[in-house]
Amino acid sequence: MILLKEKQRNAPVFWEQARNDLAKRDPVMQRLVSQFNDSALYSRGDAFTTLVRAIIGQQISVKAAASVWQKLATVLSNITPENLYSIDTEILRTCGLSGRKISYLQDLSERFIQGGYDEIAWQKMNDEALITHLIQIKGIGRWTAEMFLIFYMQRPDVLPLADIGLQRAVSIYYNGNQPIEKNRLQTLATNWRPWRSVATWYLWRSLDPIPIDY
Repeated sequence: MILLKEKQRNAPVFWEQARNDLAKRDPVMQRLVSQFNDSALYSRGDAFTTLVRAIIGQQISVKAAASVWQKLATVLSNITPENLYSIDTEILRTCGLSGRKISYLQDLSERFIQGGYDEIAWQKMNDEALITHLIQIKGIGRWTAEMFLIFYMQRPDVLPLADIGLQRAVSIYYNGNQPIEKNRLQTLATNWRPWRSVATWYLWRSLDPIPIDY
């Protein structure tokens, strides 16, 4: 069963507590929370849209992903599994999608059309169990699953270690603008628990003129 219930565009219920806790314990977070006090993480509203946007965003910049998404939204005024599955692949190519991503999106669409996704079951899974479940889908790796957990499921303590934006921001604010090893980043991020999703969002926000939104 697929549950695509619309969510209101409100910040997660934990947002206020999370940003206050982070600001108290981390000087960098205190500065970023103060600087970006007028914005927060929001859900796009349905699972399918979030996964489509995350697949589009794989291995390209936020700006490039936004451009591809806008073109797709123009040719498909209503982005549903049925519409995306049935559209001609050449039209998808003109939106800037590679053949591989088109294949991923068509497979995802088919899976949603056929059913088998139950959000009630997702809610009962812990983060790692849900990631393991999601990466069984063609085209969804750990990073894409983590974006889904952060933006759609609004899980508070996800740390996407492989995310280039997170790595870049941490190197700027915590490592003297030098590259940072993943194990060092993971150790540093223990201070953000149980709000690593929120800390990650603020670090992303510091790099881009508009909030990242999947």
